[in-house]
Amino acid sequence: MKDTVDFGGRPFHFIGIGGIGMSALAYVLAKGQLPVSGSDLRQNHITRRLESIGTHIFGKQDASNLEFFRPHSQPNGVVLKTKEELSAFDKAKLPQVICSTAINTTNLEYKAALELGCPIFHRSDVLAALIAQYSSVAVAGTHGKTTTSSMIGYMLLQAGLDPTILVGGEVNAWSGNARLGQSRYLVAEADESDGSLVKHSPEIGIITNIELDHPDHYDTLEEVVQIFRHLQKAVKLW
Repeated sequence: MKDTVDFGGRPFHFIGIGGIGMSALAYVLAKGQLPVSGSDLRQNHITRRLESIGTHIFGKQDASNLEFFRPHSQPNGVVLKTKEELSAFDKAKLPQVICSTAINTTNLEYKAALELGCPIFHRSDVLAALIAQYSSVAVAGTHGKTTTSSMIGYMLLQAGLDPTILVGGEVNAWSGNARLGQSRYLVAEADESDGSLVKHSPEIGIITNIELDHPDHYDTLEEVVQIFRHLQKAVKLW
């Protein structure tokens, strides 16, 4: 993981784009006219929705997916530049590769991105960067995040405030798990399961409840409490 997330036009490539959190981010970026692609082993209505707005979907997680982004050395040929032959200009065009916690260093596509020199980010880095760009409401907690964030998003939508929304479930009101608004408001579900909650600095923070729900990541309830205390210190309003 390195650098900062670039929303200036550099492509995004999601490994495991069909996941509920990954697809929400991909949808908002693609609707914002940024180049987005991704891979997933299973094609479903979520990946089809992304394809309908111009996202390129690969049906496998394989190193060959990254060859899609490597520049050709001849206009009509298929001779690809090696990592050493890539100029600084070429490298600036390589995609920002986005992973979830489920993707580990043995993943062939991840290894290819690393070898090619792509900037690699956790999905929470992208969410944190979006949260920082808006007047944001981040909803955290062990249970009820999706319901609460959906209700807040719906209320802002009905109030005519046109929010951007990213939630961990599909909502009929915006036909999916995300929508891109045109206002300065954003509502997002913030996940504590892997500790990435500490990256977020929203304007408003909501914690629904706290429980030791992910013993694979946390040893004690107190460790979970400390993660939520990080969020409490980061927000501007309560």
